[in-house]
Amino acid sequence: MVDPSQLSGHHHIFISGNNVSVKQQASSILHQFGWFTESIIDLGDITTARGAEMILPIWVRLYSVMGTGMFNLKVVR
Repeated sequence: MVDPSQLSGHHHIFISGNNVSVKQQASSILHQFGWFTESIIDLGDITTARGAEMILPIWVRLYSVMGTGMFNLKVVR
């Protein structure tokens, strides 16, 4: 998360929350880490955070198969 340039290609990160200014601040911090605006997906209010948290179980399984945490997810439309 803190250095998206370590992974090649285009990938995404998610934010959720009820406070627009706080989400803008979070996006600003992500930009400082190197995330591009189009890579940050705002899922909506705080109730959507639970869905994003469910990425952890699949991440853990991928980590065990790949043997590394150097991967991320990409949303394709």
